[in-house]
Amino acid sequence: MSVLVAHSVNWGGVRHSLADHLRGSAALARQFGEVFGAGELAAYLALIHDVGKGSCAWQGGLREAERRGGGRVGLPHKHAGTVLAERYTQLAFGAVVFGHHGGLPDMDKLRTELVKARPGGEHAPLVEEAIRAVEGAVPGIHPEKRPAVPAWLRGLPRSEGRLGLDLLLRMLFSCVVDADFLDTSAHFEDTAVRLREPADMGSLVERYELRRAKMLAGREPSSVDAVRQSVYEQACAAASGEPGVYVLHVPTGGAKTLAAGGFALRHAAAHGMRRVVLAVPYVSITEQNAAVYRQLLDPDPGSGEEAVVLEHHSGVDLDAKAPLDGMSVQQREEWERRMHAARLAAENWDAPFVVTTTVRLFESLFSRRPAQMRRLHNLAGSVIVLDEVQALPDRLLTPILSVLRGLAEQYGVTVLLASATQPSFWELPRWQGLERRAIVEDPSVLFTELRRVDYEWRTGEDVTLESIAAEAARHRQTLIVAGTTKDAARLHRHVEQCTELGEVWHLSTRMTGAHRREVLARVKELLADGEPVQLVSTSLIEAGVDLDFPRVYRAWAPAESMQQAAGRCNRDGRLDSGTVVIFRAADGGQPRGTEYRAALQASDSEFGPDLARPDDLEALDRYYPVRFALQNELGEEIEALRRRLDFPAVNDAFQMIEDGHSVPAVVIRREEDRDAIEAAIAQLRDPVRPCGPEVLRGLQQHTASLPRGEAEAALRSNLAQPVTGDLIGWQGAYHEQRGLDPDAPEDRGAFNL
Repeated sequence: MSVLVAHSVNWGGVRHSLADHLRGSAALARQFGEVFGAGELAAYLALIHDVGKGSCAWQGGLREAERRGGGRVGLPHKHAGTVLAERYTQLAFGAVVFGHHGGLPDMDKLRTELVKARPGGEHAPLVEEAIRAVEGAVPGIHPEKRPAVPAWLRGLPRSEGRLGLDLLLRMLFSCVVDADFLDTSAHFEDTAVRLREPADMGSLVERYELRRAKMLAGREPSSVDAVRQSVYEQACAAASGEPGVYVLHVPTGGAKTLAAGGFALRHAAAHGMRRVVLAVPYVSITEQNAAVYRQLLDPDPGSGEEAVVLEHHSGVDLDAKAPLDGMSVQQREEWERRMHAARLAAENWDAPFVVTTTVRLFESLFSRRPAQMRRLHNLAGSVIVLDEVQALPDRLLTPILSVLRGLAEQYGVTVLLASATQPSFWELPRWQGLERRAIVEDPSVLFTELRRVDYEWRTGEDVTLESIAAEAARHRQTLIVAGTTKDAARLHRHVEQCTELGEVWHLSTRMTGAHRREVLARVKELLADGEPVQLVSTSLIEAGVDLDFPRVYRAWAPAESMQQAAGRCNRDGRLDSGTVVIFRAADGGQPRGTEYRAALQASDSEFGPDLARPDDLEALDRYYPVRFALQNELGEEIEALRRRLDFPAVNDAFQMIEDGHSVPAVVIRREEDRDAIEAAIAQLRDPVRPCGPEVLRGLQQHTASLPRGEAEAALRSNLAQPVTGDLIGWQGAYHEQRGLDPDAPEDRGAFNL
């Protein structure tokens, strides 16, 4: 090759020159980094990230890969750029270059690899050869002066400097990786790099207001409408305040979704911010909220404009290792080729309004891996809305609060905490001295005005899942919220056997997104028409799902969960009072985990038949400090790892899901969807033709979740096949009501557990 090449031929038959790729990536990274004062540094790190591809060995390896039909070259190329990063910046920034494919390293690993790259080391000849080969075409790899570090980093107190450097490295890594991915994707698609134009937030506010008014005009009037309007007006008034951390403390049924969106858009317009990122704890809320915001913000069909709202809840880990240890060498090589291409399908959150999950948000912030981290730079200059913030895991609060504060103070981010059960975060060390900006000055008034239910308690020794199901089945319209997915499936069977009032519905993450939406839509219709309807659900229904039952049953849970379940009862205030029954079933299960046990213990001390109601604000103020005190620590060890810049250890320690990671499973539930699903899977498996994030986006509605152990057992038993990352294609049974039923006889017999 007379010209150094970065990537093999695309569909237009053209190779990607290395000089073009380095310059193209640098230009993009500069644009991303300028938002937080690090454009020059981000551009330089992107300019040098692939310098190692200039060696003869790597260029020859690319030709060999082309002869094989595509895929990875298989030769390391990260040391040359890492040497340049240390030479012209400082050691820590070399981690950005060294990790741009495999993930951010720890500092000991980085030092060891640099020894190998220096004169006398095993990689030194290739490093020197690559630098000499590239410097002629791209002389900027030897800058005249050192790229500037953001001034705010030097101004941090000594105790915060290392944490500030940790977050800066994560953001720079995101800039470089996203620039690399975008430039590479554009080459293989034979198109120009696709970057969205900045959103006109003022126009979006106008659209939001017009459509909100139209939406509300089409609803049946409710006795709580005046309270909801007051909440909305207070949120809009607060939006003109300075960027920082805001609290929206509103009872369930207070129209928090509309108020949060109104605040976020107006605040972004007032302060020239780039986007809104709304993070919620459950996929069900992501789906529902995204549908609401699409209705309010997306352009009219046929307008030719890009969609405003991006719904991203895909749990696919595109950096995952091969799914089974029993793979042959050839299978593993094929898997690696496929994964290298599939990582380009990761979302980068460049839309004006992103709806995602808290798991996606925070595991991206604390990850070390490229596909997850490419989106982080798009958080700078944004409004982050944390809906149902009470669901953040206690054991990770210290690093979560630390990073949120860093984003607010150094990256131009405003954070909005929205919940009916606001935790007392300002009593924890990481937020001491941080200004708390309240949108609603006196939430107690709202809680009095929106009190719409009475609580009953079933806590005797004779209470079982079957007895609760039998009681609930006697009522025309009931919701039962179980403690676990297994309990939900068993309660569903019990209610089916007991009821004579019609069909019994079920909701859990073991069902596909499309299936859940269909169930919610049908249940809403039955409720609106006054028809009999019984629904059994896991806790996914509790936060933000807009259903209105006259009677709700909730398995004993932490106080905030009991109150959230009550938010599905008499939600619109059409009854004098709804009934919420809290039960403790002798044969019921509970989620595992030390923090959940601490929350239950703290709830036992404050709430119950002879104690406070779950919506008692004074009791909730006492509850959270007790709950935090019952735990030995709240993630302080992760802060220590961050100070050491030990990215792999932070990645491993920061797990939002404590008791086993769930695995996404694509299900062909309906025959009419088969061709589209199989075509998408084929694209993800194709190592030669990388695809963009649209493919995974389209599979979200066809994806359900399985505990990792069950997914691995299904792979061993050929009830599932690996697709890409940790995504699997399901080939076993799918229950028409319960989805991937944990107690389905066919699956239990077929699994090799």
